[in-house]
Amino acid sequence: MIQSRPVVLATGGTGGHVFPAEALAGELEARGLRFALVTDARGRQWQGAVSRRPIHYIRSASPTGSLYRRVAAALALGLGLFDAWRALGRIGPSAVVGFGGYASVPTMIAARLRRLPAMLHEQNAVLGRANRLVLGGVGRVATSFERTQYLAADDRRACLVGNPVREPVRALRDSPYRAPGEGRVIDLLVFGGSQGAASFSQVVPEAILSLPAALRVRIRLVQQCRPEDLERVRLRYAEAGVVAELAPFFADLPRRLAAAHLVIGRSGASTVAELAAIGRPSILVPYPHAADDHQAANARAFEATGACIVVPHASFTAAVLTAHLRSLFEAPQRLADMAAAAHAAGRPDAAARLADLVIEMTGLPLLPSGAAA
Repeated sequence: MIQSRPVVLATGGTGGHVFPAEALAGELEARGLRFALVTDARGRQWQGAVSRRPIHYIRSASPTGSLYRRVAAALALGLGLFDAWRALGRIGPSAVVGFGGYASVPTMIAARLRRLPAMLHEQNAVLGRANRLVLGGVGRVATSFERTQYLAADDRRACLVGNPVREPVRALRDSPYRAPGEGRVIDLLVFGGSQGAASFSQVVPEAILSLPAALRVRIRLVQQCRPEDLERVRLRYAEAGVVAELAPFFADLPRRLAAAHLVIGRSGASTVAELAAIGRPSILVPYPHAADDHQAANARAFEATGACIVVPHASFTAAVLTAHLRSLFEAPQRLADMAAAAHAAGRPDAAARLADLVIEMTGLPLLPSGAAA
């Protein structure tokens, strides 16, 4: 292993930022390169490669909400800048990579003040607010979609690498998709995250129960529900004789994605990337309150490839969903075509390409994954 200076990963604590940072950490580790994480208190929950290396905690907050909250957040971010300046001084990094989230802002500003090579990774089709705040201080911007709103089309710093996904997802890249033939079981997966499961618990049961009996009896359903909705939804399906497995959380979601003939979900960056990595058709309902409506941008970009059907939240009714389900289940070749389009849109080498960009900034040789650097 080359005793290079570590690469600092700066990120917020939500899954959309955490997963690509974890993927890059794993790729750097596989190449024998050192790294360190700078994040806020939410980083204490991290696992995987990042948990095996030093974690430096800084103060941060999101400047949203009431005037009092915005002022308090500004103060926290100012203190976070002091924390980040000291942390970078102790670490002595070769480069800093930001993954968005307000917890990354102090570190990215500190990197600019210390004149360190820095880059951003944007997971969504819209450049996030935190990334926009620090855009002027970075030399490269790694993107996940062909076009990224708020990033000029002629910005030479931009490089399309894709959104890295977790190793359990990458391992399922070659899982074959077999559309459900006439009379065969249809595996349907429904998940909406903590912010999306409420409306899904209302609309999806009504839609499924409105299907013709010949279609309804073929469905084998796996659905994420909020704890407070579980019993009501379970009874609804049981009364109609629908085979359903319900839970607030599925630890083995990648495996369930691979087993699904169709997925109904939101369109966060990680969800879209995982659908593409495994290659599964979907009906996506963008979360309407996402910052800058980035979920709608993600979904529309994915829809343009032929991989999914987008249903705006305002149009997400039982009647609309029933119509889509019926048209897809009665035309399995369309499901197969959507699966193929999703798979073609996948970028399984995103973590490796991102690592290449990072190493390019440090001046180290570009070694392949698994090689000791």
